[in-house]
Amino acid sequence: MNKLIASILFFVMGAASAADITGAGATFPYPIYSKWAEAYKAATGIGLNYQSIGSGGGIKQIKAKTVDFGASDMPLKLEELEKEGLVQFPAIIGGVVPVVNIDGVGVGQLKLTSEVIAAIYLGKVTKWNDPAIQSINDVKLPDLTITVVHRADGSGTSFLFTDWLSKTNPEWKEKVGAGTAIKWPTGIGGKGNEGVAAVVQRAKGSIGYIEYAYAKKNKIAHTLLKNKDGKWVAPDDETFKAAADGAEWTGTNGMNTILTDQKGAKSWPITGASFIIMHRQQADSLTGRAVLKFFNWSFNNGSQMATDLDYVPLPKSLQDKVRVEWTKFGLGEIK
Repeated sequence: MNKLIASILFFVMGAASAADITGAGATFPYPIYSKWAEAYKAATGIGLNYQSIGSGGGIKQIKAKTVDFGASDMPLKLEELEKEGLVQFPAIIGGVVPVVNIDGVGVGQLKLTSEVIAAIYLGKVTKWNDPAIQSINDVKLPDLTITVVHRADGSGTSFLFTDWLSKTNPEWKEKVGAGTAIKWPTGIGGKGNEGVAAVVQRAKGSIGYIEYAYAKKNKIAHTLLKNKDGKWVAPDDETFKAAADGAEWTGTNGMNTILTDQKGAKSWPITGASFIIMHRQQADSLTGRAVLKFFNWSFNNGSQMATDLDYVPLPKSLQDKVRVEWTKFGLGEIK
């Protein structure tokens, strides 16, 4: 009898632990994944433990099989996916925004171009009243040293920011390039979007780049940017959606679509999708199904939550493409 009770307890405890899922990676989507997780647990009783450690950490952890899924704002190339036995799919769309801490400069009052931002991050423009900045702005800027803030960890947010600079500024592309972790010419580092936001809030005269939800939550002044069509645009869910609308997902390798520097008068130039990365063959099919059920539920029920946080939910047509990608897991239809 004791053996029977022990067996039942073992089975029940095992089933309970298998119900919760684990993920790690990008800080960019953490606010919406956290919101979805809270609502999903209330609806299903199944929890999600997501570690907001940066895209680089998420990629390492999924390759090491220490989590059920990894998350990255830099999609992996097809060759790497095939080598590691991985698949990926987009889960949410949002935007990276330059943020500043300058007395007298509020939200959306400062205009910046990719040329000026590249010059700042290259260490060539060091004062806020530099003619390169003042000439494109009506607001009076102080004779104040610029403190450059960047990510200290491997970061998909950094990838989106540096990919945009590389696409729009030849000098940046040649000297620095794009990546989740690069050799920054100047500046100080903050860990995660949270860390960069905290440094910018503390340091007068600073500039950094963070996901838009962090800028809004922390009430940090973001800038306007000039986009590919030469228009000044502000970040919000509509300008992120405008950038995403022009993207092509069909026929892309491993759904590897990057949304920076998209055409369109309303497009925010540093828009990006955040990707979920999983093993093609699941060691535990129940866990694999649990992860996909979470994102399927979030696609079906979480659009308003995403919009409230100024993310862009995946369009229905893209959700359908993602579900086709899921068939590579061999887990059957996810409902």
